[in-house]
Amino acid sequence: MTASEPVSLGHLNPGADGVAFDRFELGSGVGDLVRHVWVVRWSVPEGESRPQRTLSYPAFNAILQPAGGSEASGTLGGAALAGPDPKLSVVSLRGRSWAVGVLFRPAAGPLLLGGTDPRSLAGREMPLPGAPESAVEAAMTRLPSGDVARRALVGALRGWLAPIAARVDDRGRLMNEVGRLAETDPEILRAAELADRAGLGVRSLERLVREHVGVSPKWLIECRRLQAASTALYAHPETDLSGLAAALGYADYPHFSRRYARFLGETPDETRRNGSLQRA
Repeated sequence: MTASEPVSLGHLNPGADGVAFDRFELGSGVGDLVRHVWVVRWSVPEGESRPQRTLSYPAFNAILQPAGGSEASGTLGGAALAGPDPKLSVVSLRGRSWAVGVLFRPAAGPLLLGGTDPRSLAGREMPLPGAPESAVEAAMTRLPSGDVARRALVGALRGWLAPIAARVDDRGRLMNEVGRLAETDPEILRAAELADRAGLGVRSLERLVREHVGVSPKWLIECRRLQAASTALYAHPETDLSGLAAALGYADYPHFSRRYARFLGETPDETRRNGSLQRA
C-alpha cells in the first residue's frame, strides 16, 4: 500500500455531514488496471438522506456493498460493475452503512466485461462475479477504520485484481494514455486534437475508446471540463462564471451554460448557490 491520497473530481459535493470518504492506491503491479480505491461510510439520522452527486470518470467502477444491500437508493447490493455515465448521477445515502469502490483505468473494460459491449453499460450496473465480497465485508465490519481496514482491503483487492492486471496489453495501455491526455491536457478541446496527440487517426481513436469504455472521444474531453467546472463552482462559489468558461475553452458563457445544464441538470449559477448553502 502506498501513502498516496488520490483526489477525485468526480464527487461533486464532498463534505456532507455524516458521510466520510477515503481514497487510496493499491500499490505497484496493478497500475495499468486500477486508478484508486474509494471507500465511503455513512451514518445518517433516521428520516434524513444525504444526496451524493457524481459525474463519473469515463471508466468503470467496481462497487462492493453489504450482501444484504445498503440504504443507498439506486444501487445494487453485493458486487456490481458500474459503467461510465455521461449524465450526473445522484445516490441518496440513508441509515448507516458503507461501500467500497475500485475506479479502474480505461484499459480494464474488455477484461471485466466478458464480451459484453461496454456501450450497453452506460449509466447502468451489472453483477460482478469473482469479486472478494466476503473479505471486503469482513474488513469493513470487523476491523477498525483507518490503516488496519485499509491493509485488509488492499490485500483482498490485490489478490483479486493482480491476475487481471497482468492481462492488460499494448492496446489497453494505449487507451490509458488516451484517457490521461484527455484528462490532463487543457489544450485538447476536440477529438481530432486528441487523436493527433495520441498518434492515431480519428476513426481509430473512436474505435479504441468505444471498445474500452463505450463512450465517444468527445466525452473524454467534455467530462474533464465539466468535472473541473462543477468542483470549482461548488467549492469556490465566488468563481466568475464567464472567466471559468473561457479558462475551460468554451466559446462563450451561454455555450458553457447550455452544456453544463444538459449533463448536470442545473445551471452553473445554481451549483454556486448550492455550494454557498452547504457552507452557510
